[in-house]
Amino acid sequence: MKIAIVCYPTFGGSGVVATELGLELARRGHEIHFITYSQPVRLALLSTNVHYHEVNVPEYPLFHFQPYELALSSKLVDMVKLYKIELLHVHYAIPHAYAGYMAKQMLKDEGINLPMITTLHGTDITLVGNHPFYKTAVTFSINKSDFVTSVSESLKADTLKLFKIKNEIQVIPNFIELDKHEVEAVTSCRRSVMADENERIITHISNFRKVKRIPDVIQIFYKIQQQIPAKLMMVGDGPEKEKAEYLCQELGILDKVIFFGNSNEIDKILSYTDLFLLPSETESFGLAALEAMAWSVPVISSNSGGLPEVNFDGVSGYLSDKGNVDEMAENALKILKDTATLNKFKENALAVAKQFDIENILPLYEELYHKAIYKFS
Repeated sequence: MKIAIVCYPTFGGSGVVATELGLELARRGHEIHFITYSQPVRLALLSTNVHYHEVNVPEYPLFHFQPYELALSSKLVDMVKLYKIELLHVHYAIPHAYAGYMAKQMLKDEGINLPMITTLHGTDITLVGNHPFYKTAVTFSINKSDFVTSVSESLKADTLKLFKIKNEIQVIPNFIELDKHEVEAVTSCRRSVMADENERIITHISNFRKVKRIPDVIQIFYKIQQQIPAKLMMVGDGPEKEKAEYLCQELGILDKVIFFGNSNEIDKILSYTDLFLLPSETESFGLAALEAMAWSVPVISSNSGGLPEVNFDGVSGYLSDKGNVDEMAENALKILKDTATLNKFKENALAVAKQFDIENILPLYEELYHKAIYKFS
């Protein structure tokens, strides 16, 4: 199949999932065309089956905001015609589904019927998409998609509650590539860069927005380190990072916390990690938690959104009501204090992650692609 993938080329979950999906499809012999405004961060190597097409938005003084949707839809039309693309898969409803629909209509005028699949990832529905300024267009775009998927049952329920959706929504969960986690064990001297041998390593990875409840991460760690030696790895960047640094200073734990910023060495950090914290206000799925679990890292998280579909309470970690910092810290200590208990949770975390291996999830997308192409053949 010849498939065009449209996504945000950033560190965010939707862009990562779209990129990894495309790369795996290419490894299976499909021809993949990424179409976006810059090369996706995880698209490190191109191959004969992987192509990247940049969407350029020329600046014009008349426009206060440059019309990216117009440039994207035009680029889609050109690439579909040039490479005889058979299917369009857009990730994140805004603005990709809207631009995809416009491209479909332009192509239809030339006798080309291009099926479009829209995958909903989270804030495109619950936050941005639900804004009154965008809601009408988002509803239209979803209903005009030929097939719609969401990454969790929770997000599907939110979509049906917030929008007047006529389309059926199929849940295809996010995935993890377990093969890449089968690496040689890291040496203790490398681990010592982050923590002493007797210290537990606790990690949080996010875009440091308010929805991630960064102060809760700090407070949970503060309570943990009062009882056991520990270090906290804060990976990512965003508006809440500076406040987090100040909070660590106020609590007197700045020497026990490392702020990495955006990092390309997430896998290495997770391979050393003993516990992952994700006390978010909500998560449409919880991809960061799954990536941690794939490295045999148990998770302490809130029980909101799609997190209970990924982090199994009492098995791969623990779930608590959002904001319940005391219980989260208590549960963390249950796991961390005893090495045998920690090792059991590590085993369980990996076992749960295996359910989301890309080998199990990719066939669901391939089946949907064949169905979409057959519908328009």
